Amino acid sequence: MKPIAIILFVLAGQAISSASAAEPLSTRIDAILEKSGKNAAIAVADDSEFLRRVTLDLTGNIPTAVVTKKFLASTDANKRTKRIDELFAQTDYAKHMANQFHVMWMERLGDSVEWTNYLTESFTKNTPWNEMVREMLLAEKEGVRFFIGKRLENYGQNPVDYAGLTRDVGRLFLGRNYQCCECHDHLTVDEYKQQHFQGLHAFLKNTFLADAKTHKVAEKPTLEKVSFASVFTKVQMMTSPALPDGMMIEIPKFAKGEEFSEKPDRKTNNPGVPKFRTLPMLAEKLPSAKNPDFARNIVNRVWFLLLGRGLVHPLDLHHKDNPASHPELLELLAKEFVEHKFDLKWLIREIVQTKTYQRSSIRNSDAKPESFSFALEKRLTAEQLFAAVKLATESNADGNLRAKFVKAFANQPREPEDEITPSLKGALFLLHDKDVLELLKPKAGNLVDRLSKIEKPETVAEELYLAVLTRKPSAEETETVTSYLKKPNAIGKLTWALLASTEFGVNH
Repeated sequence: MKPIAIILFVLAGQAISSASAAEPLSTRIDAILEKSGKNAAIAVADDSEFLRRVTLDLTGNIPTAVVTKKFLASTDANKRTKRIDELFAQTDYAKHMANQFHVMWMERLGDSVEWTNYLTESFTKNTPWNEMVREMLLAEKEGVRFFIGKRLENYGQNPVDYAGLTRDVGRLFLGRNYQCCECHDHLTVDEYKQQHFQGLHAFLKNTFLADAKTHKVAEKPTLEKVSFASVFTKVQMMTSPALPDGMMIEIPKFAKGEEFSEKPDRKTNNPGVPKFRTLPMLAEKLPSAKNPDFARNIVNRVWFLLLGRGLVHPLDLHHKDNPASHPELLELLAKEFVEHKFDLKWLIREIVQTKTYQRSSIRNSDAKPESFSFALEKRLTAEQLFAAVKLATESNADGNLRAKFVKAFANQPREPEDEITPSLKGALFLLHDKDVLELLKPKAGNLVDRLSKIEKPETVAEELYLAVLTRKPSAEETETVTSYLKKPNAIGKLTWALLASTEFGVNH
């Protein structure tokens, strides 16, 4: 090729690349998935399915019957984008995100009003993700220190679970579960080394709970490297604080008695402040644009929250033998997220605008979940289920019933809620709980009362389905409702049947 031709070829390639980068991220996401050709893409969902899904994902609740009727009747070609922006503007967006990330990070270990307030305020202000994680790892501000402080509690005679804290930092912020590496290299994942666990552990092993009531976190001086040996090889090794595959941090030497910039004082319960502190270093190095694992992990988790499955799944097993279903897409999301200053709201908005997110959940028989060619049905979380039941029944149910829903439907502490499966406990709760059944009795202003005043059976059926399932009933369903209305307490029983249905229990 002649020199001038080479120049023109390079310039043309740059122009194409630049044009591609100028396209919205949502368009590029769809292009990558469609190009993969793993399955023929399913058509987009109808307006009812889309509206219910996006409202649940952005506000944690279903839409009201009034909102649903207005949306279904609209002929505006841009109504989906407009509705997305309206949902982002609601105060429920920040509250729902606070709850989603609370469950993801704390895994039902406990609750804290200050922690909830911190998360809600952060999502309201759209605080960059790296700043939020930096504050969590610093563990200095009231509320935000709950992430580390709660994990420093000891239960009964059990010692503080520092190994669990190390594991959770690796899992939740890097997407790498080093639990099996405390005593040896991972037996099945070649990339996960004992050095990785111990280097991360060195950042955290000298932290302690200075005040259990306020979850105040303090540090003891880190004066020497961590010594460790594999239970298999018995070879002695040492490490100072280090991120996985990162450089070790040099530990400075201090004369005896000079380790503190602010010495401990038992009289005032001051735990002291060491001159060399490891938490600020972890907070600086882990949530960094220079740390690709950090960005890949969070975009994968956001993808999971919205699509029902991570590009890498399980979420905390990023390694070469468990590659992303679409590696090019994972790298694109991570790169764009960093370039957009770790803006979570921007990332979520781009994803929910894709055809991929808006696909129908009706799939071809040979379609694979990891293809994302159809919408994966996600079961509602305990909090979403409570909110949806409360709104659908048009009731004023309170926090006591919410707590019951959490007890009946949430996972056990320390169990990641990356899969929510139906349980006998949940089914029996909906069937027998007196407070749930109370919602189905006619009371001034509630759904059953409102429907009981409607004369036409077909109108009752339509209002019932719009309120509970965010859609109009089929002709067959209308006929069934009409026939059943002749029985005693029919409206309450019909409402319960829809609330207990699989369709209501997933983000269909």
